Amino acid sequence: MSITLLMLPPQSDTTRSWADRLRRAMPEVRIVVAEDAQQAAHALPEAEAAYGTLPPDLLPLGGKLRWLQAPQAAPPAGFYYPELIAHPAVVTNMREIYNDHIGAHIMAFVLAFARGLHVAIPQQLRGEWRKPPLDTGVVHLPDATMLIVGLGGIGAEAARLAAAFGMTVIGTDARRTDKPPGVAELHPPEALDTLLPRADFVVLTVPHTPATEGFIDRARLRRMKPSAFFINIGRGKTTRLDDLTAALQAGEIAGAGLDVFEQEPLPSDHPLWRTPNVLITPHTAGYGPHLDERRYGIIEHNARAFAAGRPLRNVVDKSNWF
Repeated sequence: MSITLLMLPPQSDTTRSWADRLRRAMPEVRIVVAEDAQQAAHALPEAEAAYGTLPPDLLPLGGKLRWLQAPQAAPPAGFYYPELIAHPAVVTNMREIYNDHIGAHIMAFVLAFARGLHVAIPQQLRGEWRKPPLDTGVVHLPDATMLIVGLGGIGAEAARLAAAFGMTVIGTDARRTDKPPGVAELHPPEALDTLLPRADFVVLTVPHTPATEGFIDRARLRRMKPSAFFINIGRGKTTRLDDLTAALQAGEIAGAGLDVFEQEPLPSDHPLWRTPNVLITPHTAGYGPHLDERRYGIIEHNARAFAAGRPLRNVVDKSNWF
């Protein structure tokens, strides 16, 4: 089947190289690289497929469009809008390519808190040699419970790693019905409030969706143990930043490992930078090798499947944004 695949702007050397690879791999597919919105508008009426972000003003031109490949696993707010949700085109995303990198990042936060590095590192920067009382300041992981909110690919990998350290892993997920390896209990999202008081580590991996926007608020943080740690590597808009800051400052939870924030970049004068027991990384949990090759692999796989009329990988429920 002959199809036209439009690479939407903006372009980079990477996306241009992907287009060249696709041309060589699938000569029957016409690949169009649009360098700007004008070129995209010109090419879109003939395109059955597209890669990138499709703005609302261009969507009406996509009369033939039947597949849109999103460039991220969880595209930022605004990628999904009512007209795109109603459009017949199938959307696929880049999920599953970050599992190993983000799983390791989660465990880096867990191990840092479990071994007291959130206390030791500030002391190092001040040049202080200050031991805590003997055998204190440690979380014994085989005695600890991790609650993973979102047991997709990333959550499942974090569960596998946590179980290898002897942790008891419980979790919630909106789609999964089978327990991934290492998970002791799987619950629906509605069980979250009853699970929060059981956890020593609460890990958010869920995307930003209409259902998850701001769903971690002060009331839910207060359901956690005062000794528990909160970790968010999913999307910042799932957690109310002011509520989290207030809970940490009030000592309602023991600490937080944060890679994503309701406001990004996190302002330099934000109190979280100076709040004790907080570890911050600047939205880098997904960093690691091989990602561009994995992204290209999904694009080529789906282009071949689309041309052959086979099922696509990583199909999105557009109304729920994931």
